[in-house]
Amino acid sequence: MNEIGTLYVVATPIGNLGDISQRALDTLQKVDAIAAEDTRHSVGLLRHFGISKPLLAVHEHNEQQSAQGLIKKLQAGESIALVTDAGTPAVSDPGAVVVQAVRQAGIKVVPVPGASAVIAALSAAGIVQSGFYFDGFLPASGSQRRKRLQSLKAIPTTLVFYEAPHRIVECVQDMQDVLGGARQLTLARELTKTFETIHSCLLTDAVDWLNADLNQQRGEFVLLVHPDLQEKPEGLDEETLRILKRLLQELPLKQAVALATDITGQKKNELYEAALALKAASPQSQGNEP
Repeated sequence: MNEIGTLYVVATPIGNLGDISQRALDTLQKVDAIAAEDTRHSVGLLRHFGISKPLLAVHEHNEQQSAQGLIKKLQAGESIALVTDAGTPAVSDPGAVVVQAVRQAGIKVVPVPGASAVIAALSAAGIVQSGFYFDGFLPASGSQRRKRLQSLKAIPTTLVFYEAPHRIVECVQDMQDVLGGARQLTLARELTKTFETIHSCLLTDAVDWLNADLNQQRGEFVLLVHPDLQEKPEGLDEETLRILKRLLQELPLKQAVALATDITGQKKNELYEAALALKAASPQSQGNEP
């Protein structure tokens, strides 16, 4: 009976081919096959390093089906390397479905770490505050993107996103509108490539900077929104209280608080306490559901 194979999750360069690790090269050389996001892209990488292996296409549209095929090969004793076009598989890239299925099948998964656009951007941004929250790509829809940003607004650490060139200006504008123009933004563009750019500015100035040179709108972006260091006044602001009062006029307390939390991004407990106080101060609301 064949010994079960191993799935290796192999990070590849995000731009500069010199960033590949020796361990990654050794792994790609020894496996029986390589599962790639885009076989046309990966064949160029492999050819550059003199590696010739069977390539299996595993992308976002066939990942579930491909996972079962890979499991059969692994159970038959083959070892397989999983790669994406750039960086680490399964991190805002195809691969997570495959890794999950393989692990659930009881097959060993071994990470071979390497280049990461998130870590590269953070290392060069000079953000002193520790910790970060990585959210990947924001929704393509403007309304959904703003809603997502609103839900992240209260997180007290660096917010990290990926963004594509054709959405960069509208995305940054939404960040300014939702998160406030006073927060610092670092735009890391084309990391490790010829036209790498790492620029920090206030969110209120970011759109103008992008529009001043259209070349700065090209390539792949990592966006780092620095922590909000402004002191916040105690209690809820007037706009939040206005929204909460209006919702309480139409909805039961719990529903009003839940919707106000979604709209304002404020903490649910604070809104609940405020809602109780507003209800207590409003005689006409005595009969409403608590």
